[in-house]
Amino acid sequence: MKNDNALQQKSYSFAIRTVRAYQFLTSEKKEYVLSKQFLRSGTSIGANVEEAIGGQTDKDFFAKLNIVYKEARETHYWIRPLKDTDYFDSLQAESQLKDCDEILKITGTIIKTLKNRNS
Repeated sequence: MKNDNALQQKSYSFAIRTVRAYQFLTSEKKEYVLSKQFLRSGTSIGANVEEAIGGQTDKDFFAKLNIVYKEARETHYWIRPLKDTDYFDSLQAESQLKDCDEILKITGTIIKTLKNRNS
Protein backbone atom coordinates (compact mmCIF):
# COMPACT_ATOMS: atom_id res chain seq x y z
CA MET A 1 0.00 0.00 0.00
CA LYS A 2 1.43 3.37 -0.93
CA ASN A 3 1.30 6.49 1.20
CA ASP A 4 -1.57 8.94 0.88
CA ASN A 5 -4.11 6.41 -0.39
CA ALA A 6 -7.91 6.28 -0.08
CA LEU A 7 -7.94 4.10 3.03
CA GLN A 8 -5.38 6.30 4.73
CA GLN A 9 -7.36 9.46 3.92
CA LYS A 10 -10.74 8.02 4.88
CA SER A 11 -9.51 6.53 8.14
CA TYR A 12 -7.86 9.83 9.14
CA SER A 13 -11.01 11.81 8.31
CA PHE A 14 -13.04 9.27 10.25
CA ALA A 15 -10.74 9.67 13.26
CA ILE A 16 -11.30 13.44 13.20
CA ARG A 17 -15.08 12.92 13.00
CA THR A 18 -14.85 10.43 15.86
CA VAL A 19 -12.97 12.88 18.08
CA ARG A 20 -15.48 15.63 17.32
CA ALA A 21 -18.39 13.29 17.99
CA TYR A 22 -16.78 12.29 21.29
CA GLN A 23 -16.42 15.95 22.24
CA PHE A 24 -20.12 16.46 21.43
CA LEU A 25 -21.19 13.36 23.35
CA THR A 26 -19.27 14.27 26.48
CA SER A 27 -19.95 18.02 26.53
CA GLU A 28 -23.52 18.18 25.23
CA LYS A 29 -24.96 14.79 26.09
CA LYS A 30 -22.88 14.03 29.20
CA GLU A 31 -22.28 10.48 27.94
CA TYR A 32 -18.91 9.03 28.95
CA VAL A 33 -19.00 5.22 28.76
CA LEU A 34 -20.20 4.32 25.26
CA SER A 35 -18.52 7.39 23.79
CA LYS A 36 -15.11 6.37 25.21
CA GLN A 37 -15.40 2.95 23.57
CA PHE A 38 -16.44 4.63 20.31
CA LEU A 39 -13.48 7.04 20.56
CA ARG A 40 -10.97 4.26 21.16
CA SER A 41 -12.08 2.00 18.34
CA GLY A 42 -12.83 4.84 15.89
CA THR A 43 -9.39 6.39 16.22
CA SER A 44 -7.65 3.02 16.29
CA ILE A 45 -8.70 2.39 12.69
CA GLY A 46 -6.44 5.08 11.28
CA ALA A 47 -3.60 4.31 13.66
CA ASN A 48 -3.59 0.71 12.45
CA VAL A 49 -3.75 1.82 8.81
CA GLU A 50 -0.59 3.83 9.46
CA GLU A 51 1.04 0.82 11.12
CA ALA A 52 0.08 -1.34 8.13
CA ILE A 53 1.67 1.14 5.74
CA GLY A 54 4.83 1.01 7.82
CA GLY A 55 4.75 -2.77 8.05
CA GLN A 56 8.12 -4.41 7.56
CA THR A 57 6.81 -7.55 5.89
CA ASP A 58 3.78 -8.58 3.87
CA LYS A 59 2.68 -10.71 6.82
CA ASP A 60 2.88 -7.68 9.13
CA PHE A 61 0.93 -5.59 6.62
CA PHE A 62 -1.78 -8.24 6.35
CA ALA A 63 -2.04 -8.65 10.14
CA LYS A 64 -2.48 -4.89 10.67
CA LEU A 65 -5.15 -4.71 7.97
CA ASN A 66 -7.07 -7.43 9.76
CA ILE A 67 -6.92 -5.31 12.92
CA VAL A 68 -8.20 -2.32 10.91
CA TYR A 69 -11.16 -4.43 9.81
CA LYS A 70 -11.92 -5.61 13.35
CA GLU A 71 -11.67 -2.10 14.81
CA ALA A 72 -14.02 -0.80 12.10
CA ARG A 73 -16.51 -3.58 12.95
CA GLU A 74 -16.30 -2.63 16.64
CA THR A 75 -16.81 1.05 15.83
CA HIS A 76 -19.81 0.14 13.69
CA TYR A 77 -21.22 -1.63 16.73
CA TRP A 78 -20.73 1.33 19.13
CA ILE A 79 -22.50 3.74 16.79
CA ARG A 80 -25.67 1.64 16.92
CA PRO A 81 -26.27 1.74 20.70
CA LEU A 82 -25.39 5.45 20.69
CA LYS A 83 -28.15 5.92 18.13
CA ASP A 84 -30.65 3.58 19.78
CA THR A 85 -30.27 5.35 23.13
CA ASP A 86 -30.74 8.77 21.49
CA TYR A 87 -27.21 10.06 22.04
CA PHE A 88 -26.84 10.26 18.25
CA ASP A 89 -29.82 11.27 16.17
CA SER A 90 -30.59 9.17 13.09
CA LEU A 91 -28.85 11.55 10.72
CA GLN A 92 -25.63 11.59 12.78
CA ALA A 93 -25.62 7.83 13.17
CA GLU A 94 -26.35 7.08 9.51
CA SER A 95 -23.57 9.40 8.40
CA GLN A 96 -21.09 7.79 10.79
CA LEU A 97 -22.23 4.30 9.76
CA LYS A 98 -21.85 5.17 6.08
CA ASP A 99 -18.27 6.32 6.58
CA CYS A 100 -17.50 3.25 8.66
CA ASP A 101 -19.02 0.99 5.98
CA GLU A 102 -16.78 2.59 3.33
CA ILE A 103 -13.71 1.80 5.43
CA LEU A 104 -14.94 -1.78 5.92
CA LYS A 105 -15.48 -2.23 2.17
CA ILE A 106 -12.07 -0.87 1.22
CA THR A 107 -10.30 -2.90 3.89
CA GLY A 108 -12.26 -6.05 3.06
CA THR A 109 -11.39 -5.72 -0.62
CA ILE A 110 -7.68 -5.30 0.13
CA ILE A 111 -7.72 -8.31 2.47
CA LYS A 112 -9.50 -10.49 -0.13
CA THR A 113 -7.07 -9.40 -2.84
CA LEU A 114 -4.08 -10.25 -0.64
CA LYS A 115 -5.57 -13.64 0.27
CA ASN A 116 -6.22 -14.48 -3.39
CA ARG A 117 -2.74 -13.37 -4.40
CA ASN A 118 -1.12 -15.48 -1.71
CA SER A 119 -3.13 -18.64 -2.24
